[in-house]
Amino acid sequence: MIDLKLARQEPEAVRASQRARGADPALVDAILEADRAHREALVRFESARAEQKSLGRLVSKAAGQDKRALVAQAQSLAAEVKRAGADLDRAAADLRQAALALPNLVEPGAPEGGEDKFRVIKPAGPLPDFEQAGFEPKPHDELGEALDIIDTARGAKVSGSRFYYLKGAGARLELALLGHAMDLAVELGFTPMITPTLVRPEVMGGTGFLGEHNDEVYFLPADDLYLTGTSEVALAGYHKDEILDLGAGPLRYAGWSACYRREAGSYGQDTKGIFRVHQFHKVEMFSYARPAEAAAEHLRLLQFEEQMLSDAAIPYRVIDVAAGDLGTSAARKYDCEGWIPSQGRFRELTSTSNCTTFQARRLNIRERADDGSTSPVATLNGTFATTRWLVAILENHQQADGSVVIPPALRPAMGGLSVIEPGGSAA
Repeated sequence: MIDLKLARQEPEAVRASQRARGADPALVDAILEADRAHREALVRFESARAEQKSLGRLVSKAAGQDKRALVAQAQSLAAEVKRAGADLDRAAADLRQAALALPNLVEPGAPEGGEDKFRVIKPAGPLPDFEQAGFEPKPHDELGEALDIIDTARGAKVSGSRFYYLKGAGARLELALLGHAMDLAVELGFTPMITPTLVRPEVMGGTGFLGEHNDEVYFLPADDLYLTGTSEVALAGYHKDEILDLGAGPLRYAGWSACYRREAGSYGQDTKGIFRVHQFHKVEMFSYARPAEAAAEHLRLLQFEEQMLSDAAIPYRVIDVAAGDLGTSAARKYDCEGWIPSQGRFRELTSTSNCTTFQARRLNIRERADDGSTSPVATLNGTFATTRWLVAILENHQQADGSVVIPPALRPAMGGLSVIEPGGSAA
């Protein structure tokens, strides 16, 4: 939720943000109209309440016939106050509903336009040269099947399409990757967290994951709970309705969780393998920061992601995501895209978003200033490692004989294993 004062004072800036996203700027006018109606309803209610209090004082001093007349007037006025209160409640609900429909304001400098209007801000380093190596790179699903470390056929048998088993060295590789991410996060000052994967509607909605992308989320109606697609949701809800002390700098958490996504809009895309699946694991960074420090914290999260990608020995590039592809909560987003040899293109492996005060306003998360006043904090998030990274690791480190070299940084967590070889063995 944005600051309504900004919508009142600088409505054209808010409209410009909508246009940059490719969204409807008329939504701003709807919010301003709802805000006007709410303020008018508030004036009517407060005026009626003030008159009621004044009349109450007269009733207490009156006697006889005068008192009876004043009591009758007070009863009539009480009904008017009740009606005005109901009108105010409806106006407040209408205003909140309108405000919740507006996405975050796009940060100046973000590229305008849709998904394909991103800007490359850091090109990739050297890519593996399979032509010089003398063989055609295989896709990760073929590698995984030949190495007996990924089983999508039995995943589909048990759970349906886009489910899978990781087994043997494949399971160990994911654990090594996520474990290394957690170890690095601790070194970087994050508090490690194992988070809930079921959350209440007010938490899911507070982070901005309901609304236009509601069909992407699994919902359990019998329990009125949502399955989360990222631990960002639980980490954002962790300090809901709290006042934080950020005097020593941002509060940083690293959440490890299973994640669930319906992938409702991806029919026919990435149907093979484990790139786009319904269930996966992820380590997510999450920061609570002062709004003035949010942009710098955003760049730090990006730096941490790049460090982790380097440890995983994945070739990548960094893009500045276009406004139309930011999602509801982000004001600015940077993606690290890993090279996928079998596809001959870069694919998203990480995203880090600066959500400014948008989520905190919805979740009522504030900090206290020296003068005792409170104001919303900024929230930021970033992928630190996820199951999808296995796709890039397997494809970029495959060898002519079908084996896969394990990145050196991950070998200690795999007991020193350095190569996954055909037949399920590892050396």
